[in-house]
Formats: sequence, C-alpha cells, structure tokens
Amino acid sequence: MKITICGSIAFYDEMLKIKSDLEKLSHEVKLPPDKVRNKEGELISVGEYYNLRKNSNEESPSWIWERKKEAMTAHLEKVAWAENIIILNYDKRGIENYVGANTLIEMGLAFWLKKEIYLLNPIPEVEYKEEILGMQPIILNGDLSRIK
Repeated sequence: MKITICGSIAFYDEMLKIKSDLEKLSHEVKLPPDKVRNKEGELISVGEYYNLRKNSNEESPSWIWERKKEAMTAHLEKVAWAENIIILNYDKRGIENYVGANTLIEMGLAFWLKKEIYLLNPIPEVEYKEEILGMQPIILNGDLSRIK
C-alpha cells in the first residue's frame, strides 16, 4: 500500500522510525523532506529550518516563507499520491496527541480525496476536534499492523 506520513516536523525522527516499520510491513512510504534550501541555496536539515521558522514572524526574510510554501505544496502532492495517510500525533506544546494546522490541512485533502486517514494515537482535545471526528479517522493506538 502507498502511505504518506503526516505530522509536525518536530516529530521527524519518529517519522523515520515509523517509515522503516511500515516498509517492513511491505508498504511504500513517503514523508516530508529531510532537507530544504536556505537563503544561499545550500541544503540544511529540516530541523534547522524548523527552528529558523519557529523564531520567525511576518517580517522575516521571504525565503523562509517561500520554503514553507514549497514544503506544503510538495507534501500535499504526496498526500494525493498515497492510498492513505497516517498522522503521527505525539504530545507537543502540552497537548496530548497533537494535530497541528498543517496536518489538519493534509487530513482535509486526504478526506476530500476519499483516502483512509489513520491516527497513530487518539484524537486530541483541541478546538477543532469535531472536524477531525467528521473525517472519521481510524485510531491505531500505536498498532501499525491495523493498517489495511
């Protein structure tokens, strides 16, 4: 099965492990890029870019937001490519099973394209919980073998 992994880039190390686990179950897996280009065009780690972006604001250099746009577009294409998506929703910012705005957008696209949506962990208690419930994701409770 073709699967795209979605979730906060803060969970990138976990994404790599889940990718490996899914490949052992004979799935073809895509995930966000591990590198992006900086202002000078040099490749930097996605972690370094994430830190730069988190310390930025609307007045920050335009290349930061250009890369964000590129990353969002590229990952939405991966969602469209996949047969289903899995959301890695770990704890973040004091929110248990965090699902952020970008991930919600990716879920919305998958929902609209009638793809199965899997959540690794239960649905978080967030103000947009009803939207997540409406997409009727399958909760894996950490068990990747439940992906069918």
